[in-house]
Amino acid sequence: MDESTHRRTVTVADPSALRALAHPLRLQIIGALREDGPQTVGSLSDRLDAAPGSISYHLGTLERHGMVEQAPELARDGRESWWRASAELTTFDPVRLRRDPAQRTAARAMRQAFVQGYTADQLSYLEHEDELDEEWVAAATISDDLAWLTAQQLHELTAELDEVVARWHERGDRERAGAAPVRIIYSAYRRP
Repeated sequence: MDESTHRRTVTVADPSALRALAHPLRLQIIGALREDGPQTVGSLSDRLDAAPGSISYHLGTLERHGMVEQAPELARDGRESWWRASAELTTFDPVRLRRDPAQRTAARAMRQAFVQGYTADQLSYLEHEDELDEEWVAAATISDDLAWLTAQQLHELTAELDEVVARWHERGDRERAGAAPVRIIYSAYRRP
């Protein structure tokens, strides 16, 4: 993944951190905090339809690995527990992670959880597409292609995709009239 971005990132390599990210609810918690900013345990519980105790447990696990942090300055009283994401992006080096058996196994589980989350997100979009205005449907894309490339060309393609996504992220503005969250999911890999 491209680490040249100016966005705050957290890099994972420790097997226990990789395993922590292989849990779907933990990924949803991080996603919700990154998308909507700091939230309480109660608001995360409502949004993700999970018990507050379960949310608290997973927040504690994520905190131990530096993925989230408490935001006590937002609490109105001692009963409220606010949390924020500690970074906007999670990065990892797949080549480095494959060199150690423990890292390789944990990284595979984490990346499988990522792909399952991407798939669930796209299926959710299709389920709700009829509820969107036609302009949003016409502007969206779900597509694929097959090209015969060298490893160097694939590297160039990946760098180009990272640049395009970073550029459009910078152009985004949640305060702009008519703006809505747009999920960008992309992959490019040699087929086995």
